[in-house]
Amino acid sequence: VAVLINKAMIEIPPKFAGMPPVNPEARAQMARDRELGMEREWKGAQGLAEDVRYYGKWMRDEAEKRIGHLYPRVEVTAEMAKDRPDLERYVGRKLTVIAWLWARTVKSPNPAFRDVDVPLTTTFMLSTKKGREAYVEPVLDAESYRFDVKDGKPPKAGIARGTKLGRGANFRCLMSGTPISGDYVKAEGRAKRMGARLMAVVAEGDRGRLYLSPARAHEEAACKAKQGWQPEGDVPARLTGGTCVPYGLAAWRDLFTSRQLVALTTLSDLVESVCQVVEADIHAIDDAPDQADAAAGNQYAESIALYLGLSVSRQANRSSSLNFWDPSGANIQQVFARQALPMVWDFVESNPFCGSSGNFLGQVGYLSKVVAYSPSSLERGEATQEDAQVGSGFSNAIFSTDPPYFDNISYADLSDFFYVWLRRSLRSTVPELFGTLAVPKAAELVATGHRHASRQAADVFFLDGMAKAIRRLAERTHPLFPATIYYAFKQAEQVGELGAASTGWEKFLDAVILSGFAISGTWPVRTELTGNLKKQMSALASSIVLVCRKAPEDAPLATRRQFIDALKAELPTALAHLQSGGIAPVDLAQAAIGPGMAVYTRYAKVVDATGEAVTVREALTLINQTLDECLSAQEGDFDADTRWALAWFEQHGFEDGDYGDAETLSKAKNTSIASLQTIGMLQSKAGKVALHIPLALRQDWDPRSAGRVSAWLTLHHLIRVHHAGGEQAAAALVRDLGGVAETARELAYRLYAIAERTKRAREALWYNALVQSWPEIDRLAREERGEQASLLAPTSTA
Repeated sequence: VAVLINKAMIEIPPKFAGMPPVNPEARAQMARDRELGMEREWKGAQGLAEDVRYYGKWMRDEAEKRIGHLYPRVEVTAEMAKDRPDLERYVGRKLTVIAWLWARTVKSPNPAFRDVDVPLTTTFMLSTKKGREAYVEPVLDAESYRFDVKDGKPPKAGIARGTKLGRGANFRCLMSGTPISGDYVKAEGRAKRMGARLMAVVAEGDRGRLYLSPARAHEEAACKAKQGWQPEGDVPARLTGGTCVPYGLAAWRDLFTSRQLVALTTLSDLVESVCQVVEADIHAIDDAPDQADAAAGNQYAESIALYLGLSVSRQANRSSSLNFWDPSGANIQQVFARQALPMVWDFVESNPFCGSSGNFLGQVGYLSKVVAYSPSSLERGEATQEDAQVGSGFSNAIFSTDPPYFDNISYADLSDFFYVWLRRSLRSTVPELFGTLAVPKAAELVATGHRHASRQAADVFFLDGMAKAIRRLAERTHPLFPATIYYAFKQAEQVGELGAASTGWEKFLDAVILSGFAISGTWPVRTELTGNLKKQMSALASSIVLVCRKAPEDAPLATRRQFIDALKAELPTALAHLQSGGIAPVDLAQAAIGPGMAVYTRYAKVVDATGEAVTVREALTLINQTLDECLSAQEGDFDADTRWALAWFEQHGFEDGDYGDAETLSKAKNTSIASLQTIGMLQSKAGKVALHIPLALRQDWDPRSAGRVSAWLTLHHLIRVHHAGGEQAAAALVRDLGGVAETARELAYRLYAIAERTKRAREALWYNALVQSWPEIDRLAREERGEQASLLAPTSTA
């Protein structure tokens, strides 16, 4: 799959650089332009991109002719508009459906309702957008239930959690309230007794989304689809991040509804038909024989087909029963919101023929944009695949690579989700890439336990393979240029006798050092999209780029004490450099590895008092300890109120604590509980004290008239404002804060580290989100003050 993507980006665009499109619509327009004396210049691969768009639309239209009846419009009736003023204008109209929202069902475990298929849902909310709220209300009668869609905020809090009771697959029977255990749900799924029921229909309105109650005709339309071909192969049963296999979705075909299978196979079959249509259009061009020659052997047609085959695989990512509806964004979320295949209970089925979320032309549009902007001035581009451990004839090359992340992601397992559709679409176009039924997995350099006899064997496989691969890279790299290696593995996830360390980083760095490399620098590079769902998790925002050169042969030895002294001397400066560059708190521990390991690898060996070598694991532990000391040392810059709040937060977070303890701590920090309550930092009642959470702080806080302005209050008011009004609102506050704003940003790093260590995920998200937005907040604040926006400091420690 990677070779296919590289061919699409590297090989194909230069072949057809400067060539106009061949489709008849574009040709007719070019002819009209020539008559008017306006000749368009098709730069780069713009002509190819235009053809990808045109023939993608042809595929979409042809598919709709064949299977459009499976995706009916929804008619708004007077009954539907009853008590719904927003629907009155639509009565009698047929609207295009964007999505159908389904709830998985199992038979009720309560004998009194054993014939009822009860829903398993994590939410009944359809939209949580302010002023546009909508939800599903289950209406029960004696023996069954129905779903009604309502506008506005739900009257019951339970709507937001659906029928889910708590962690894991534990639900309640909608009819009786009987708990439904995870084991029961899994057994029903494996026995193929799990079904689905339509909860709501999302349609295109004149001014946005319309949420409608389910109609029987639409449920019947979905059931009319009769799939023929089905993708073969098994879903991986063990994945980091979860898998749907225990619930009966064990084969790739199980991840799709019948209607989705019909749509995807129809689109796949049309990819081959596109080749014939393109060739016919090429041969119909009378005024461009040279162009017809350039496309001889249907190379041009096959190139267009390749992009459209990739579009079909993208459509699969929006056309599975593992897609879910995002009520905050009112859109369809892809299957791979993360690198896993977890179970989805209330799933969404997209309409590939609509003009909104999850449609096929949207996928084609992504690909055509890539083509239009791909480098195409090179005379030749080539993409090949080789085993990095074996090597090749390359020498004096410049390497930049993103290696596997220990045991984090099994890409070969996950790739089969796309491979089964790519193979069906493109096997005749690029047969050399699709000779196997599934993606080969045995040679994938990842420490996946189930592929080896033991956990230890998996670790050895990874370390040996990575060392061989990087050794080959070191042997072939150009002596005048460094090798750059991207790595994005969340650090410090294990705590041992020596302190926090990371197995993933340890094994990777072991391999780098064994290959003969030394780390001469590091850059955190913002590579990860942190919008949408990633705002709800402490996901890495950056990859850490390690700059590696061959280790000098005359590198000196160092003692453990010398290593620690060098860390303490150099890491504070590197930390300040990283923070000034806007590194996200979630990335700070990863980024600090670079300057720390640059110290470690400048020596031939670091030895302890007994003469034993200090291992990479111990070096990582010492780097983490020094980083924590650096962050703690920054507390000296904070005001007394903030120092009290820091100490209290580390013990209690935002929960209650005893007044006596709080008062004792306040005396040690040279402040008082009464004064902290007066400035709005905490609440004190009934012998208990608790810090105010950001969202509960006073809305009318004005730093210009607040008197005592602590870093703590500043930071948490910024979080409140940023949460409510985004970067523009936060910038308006920063504009009036002066130097305390930067101190508040430094405080966010310290609080994030505490929140991570004490497992306070909600608070960690607050601090990380604000710092990630800080560059834009600072820019907007400077604009409002009429200042020139400052450039962020580079984050190199080379």
